[in-house]
Amino acid sequence: MITARPEDVGLDGERLAHIDRHLAEHYVGPGKIPGAVTVVARRGEVVHASALGQRDRERALPMELDTLVRIYSMTKPITSVALMQLHEQARFKLSDPVHRFIPEWRDLAVYAQGRYPQFVTTPCQRPMTVRDLLSHTSGLTYGFMERTNVDSAYRRLAVGERKQGSTLRDMIETLADLPLEFSPGTAWNYSVATDVCGYLVETISGQPFDRYLEEHVFAPLGMTETSFQVREDQRERFAACYVRGPRKVLKLDDDPRDSPYIRNVTFHSGGGGLVSTAGDYLRFCQALLRGGELDGHRILGPRTLELMTRNHLPGGRDLSECSVAAFSETPYDGTGFGLGFSVILDAVRAQATGSEGAFAWGGAASTIFWIDPREELVVVFLTQLMPSRTFDFRGQLQALVYGAIVE
Repeated sequence: MITARPEDVGLDGERLAHIDRHLAEHYVGPGKIPGAVTVVARRGEVVHASALGQRDRERALPMELDTLVRIYSMTKPITSVALMQLHEQARFKLSDPVHRFIPEWRDLAVYAQGRYPQFVTTPCQRPMTVRDLLSHTSGLTYGFMERTNVDSAYRRLAVGERKQGSTLRDMIETLADLPLEFSPGTAWNYSVATDVCGYLVETISGQPFDRYLEEHVFAPLGMTETSFQVREDQRERFAACYVRGPRKVLKLDDDPRDSPYIRNVTFHSGGGGLVSTAGDYLRFCQALLRGGELDGHRILGPRTLELMTRNHLPGGRDLSECSVAAFSETPYDGTGFGLGFSVILDAVRAQATGSEGAFAWGGAASTIFWIDPREELVVVFLTQLMPSRTFDFRGQLQALVYGAIVE
């Protein structure tokens, strides 16, 4: 996978080698994570690619560069790109009300009081728009937030959960009967909004969501390993997923030999349903760094991508000023949110070594990526540890990678 020496693209190779030493000494060796794959690319060249530890502790199988992992919420940027492809075809406007495509959502209202199913609501200040979905300002939520009576109803009704036989349409119908956390456009809350974006891709394109992604994103970029379901020929490379137990030891959470990902998947979650490899996700990131094109195949225009990676939060504020979420895949201070990505607005406030304008996201199993256009830099880090808030891999890797840049 490595295509150049670090020194060829302005990096110090010895400093970059600290990545593996740090992960091996502090995480893989002590058993805090099962294993990890880390890829660093600059100026279009891969200068670091390593696989440490194991992908399956129970069977003593090594982590490898082509190991298949659950990327969970790193699905969200892919879904957002897919929806914005349709925007480039003038199939919708960002200001379009969502009920244009989901008529039963026309009368959505905001929670005032009560418990499911006896909710008291108030009218929205304005209708939810497509931009609200893409920027997580829709008023929707996640059941795992465990913060309000609304997310309690999500848990009770299993909204957005991967169940055999369920579909995106089922989720849409359930949400039609639940209140919003707040009036659209007034706050930020991590939510099932990107799953709804996947449903919009289906509705607007007329194609099943999984087929649309394959035809318009994965095939053009040569992402042959990325899908909602693990194929038969991939199963030996599929990693186990772990949680950190009460005694800070790893406990198997999803066995790759008996995982829902190897069965027939019907709920194609645009918010968290894909499996992928480091190589595949790197290709997606490299395309974004290059303004939407890779190896002669364009999936998005550069001006569209520029719009997606600007801050769309209300009043130009950062997440610390307008988030009501109990959890997110990014720190809040100095960080904004675009159309599918977090964006560094103020590196000092964010306490981030990276550049302002760098955009990123992560996944529930502690996977992360970021793209820094100013430094022409892409970093992809994959492991399989739930939950992602356990360790600050993003901050540590930022220190290690940016510390290796010498020109």
